Amino acid sequence: MDVRRRPPRPPVATNTNAAFSGNHHHLHHRKKSPTPKASDALPLPLYLTNAIFFTLFFSVAYFLLHRWRDKIRSHTPLHVVTLSELGAIVSLIASFIYLLGFFGIGFVQSFIARASIHDSWDLDDDAVPVDAAYIPLPKIMDPPPPQLISSEEDEDIVKSVVNGTVPSYALESQLENCHRAALIRREAVQRLTGRSLVGLPLEGFDYESILGQCCEMPVGYVQIPVGIAGPLLMNGCEYSVPMATTEGCLVASTNRGCKAIYASGGATGILLRDGMTRAPVVRFPTAKRAADLKFFLENPLNFDTLSVFFNKSSRFARLQGIQCSIAGRNLYMRFSCSTGDAMGMNMVSKGVQNVLDYLQTDFPDMDVIGISGNFCSDKKPAAVNWIEGRGKSVVCEAIISEEVVRKVLKTTVPALVELNMLKNLAGSAVAGALGGFNAHAANIVSAVFIATGQDPAQNIESSHCITMMEAVNDGKDLHVSVTMPAIEVGTVGGGTQLASQSACLNLLGVKGASKESPGSNARLLATIVAGSVLAGELSLMSAIAAGQLVKSHMKYNRSSRDISNLAS
Repeated sequence: MDVRRRPPRPPVATNTNAAFSGNHHHLHHRKKSPTPKASDALPLPLYLTNAIFFTLFFSVAYFLLHRWRDKIRSHTPLHVVTLSELGAIVSLIASFIYLLGFFGIGFVQSFIARASIHDSWDLDDDAVPVDAAYIPLPKIMDPPPPQLISSEEDEDIVKSVVNGTVPSYALESQLENCHRAALIRREAVQRLTGRSLVGLPLEGFDYESILGQCCEMPVGYVQIPVGIAGPLLMNGCEYSVPMATTEGCLVASTNRGCKAIYASGGATGILLRDGMTRAPVVRFPTAKRAADLKFFLENPLNFDTLSVFFNKSSRFARLQGIQCSIAGRNLYMRFSCSTGDAMGMNMVSKGVQNVLDYLQTDFPDMDVIGISGNFCSDKKPAAVNWIEGRGKSVVCEAIISEEVVRKVLKTTVPALVELNMLKNLAGSAVAGALGGFNAHAANIVSAVFIATGQDPAQNIESSHCITMMEAVNDGKDLHVSVTMPAIEVGTVGGGTQLASQSACLNLLGVKGASKESPGSNARLLATIVAGSVLAGELSLMSAIAAGQLVKSHMKYNRSSRDISNLAS
């Protein structure tokens, strides 16, 4: 954040309004000082000086060229010069230096004029009435925060940031101390805004760990409580699921779902697909040329060659396929590849760039418009992700016994089946939902994402989910499943390297990259996310079916403290 503010114009003292009115006519008729120009430093008028030096330059150049031609004809060494030639060389250099500076005079004049406009109150203080010129800074609305700056050196740096001399974004590189940079930036922001940041923690965080990878220009960090739901019994293993959230009832509700799944023998999670996508957009002179490239990319005979160039980007990147779509003379190419234990956006982007460089040889008329053409599609709802999948595609199921539905979930199998049909299926269809055929998958996905260091913005496509509920075993038990085609997670890179998020990954047993089977940690994390969503869906739907939703939120999601007393 490069925040710069011009210092306010100092007010001119005035005794009374009458005295100011008496001098009003004089103030408006006072002659302004002329704006200084760079050419004022010349002894002669600018046009005359320019004419002299132009004539001198070309005359001396002609004289020297004529003399050097004669020396070449007479075989006289060029380095032997007479006094007249020496004077001509000096004159040529002097006139050249002047002419070089002449072309910069206009720039210097505009620079000085611009500076004089910005500082006009210093040159012509009395030309504007005091009341119209002086605009006071807004008053500090919060009580002054405690002083954290202790040394005079840091105080000087804070003042430099406030007045714009030192850019805020450059503090880390100049100070070579990330914590000190955050402290100084924080104080500068408080002074610039007149608002206190008391309550936003500064201490207790490793600012070195986020430099160049997670967050720029930090002034502190936000505390989000982390709760544990579980154990979630899935595929024969138990997982304690960390959830970072500020929504009351969410962890408790997911925990109840985990209890119901555990009591019924556990859930089963299946990974259907694993491939991150990136789709550049290119343009050709004609639609026919765009179609030629489409046919080339979709030809199986060319796949191995394209894979060689794509896979050079990483030892984990392996090209899986290319899906093309044409819009006029524009071609969208959706590359899909495996990315190991990384979420993989940077990896697939580098591979795509390698392929584009290769294609440029055979298709020189191809104009690359953008490395991403939104056919990927990243961080936005899109049917292509819902249908084709992106990241990890997972389906998770469980059979909940009639007894558990009645005793743990406090409802019945027929009520859940009917509610799911009318709410998650028919209701979402009436709303025109895209991938939103569920009760609240985004709640669980976001909480697990934040706790484990995933990109929260990718919750959009990662929360694509359809929840199905059916009565089985002669209508006594409940078969419940969630199908999620685009869970985008990783266990290396980005926020997964931070201490708190790394601890949550370690709790799940998926910290870092798997050495035995690259990519298995990220795939397991995606399966755990789907299993957690299954638990959350099961519990919330049961609360709605039993008419307990409002009652539960009023009990667990509302503060019992007297807010009026806290405010006073």
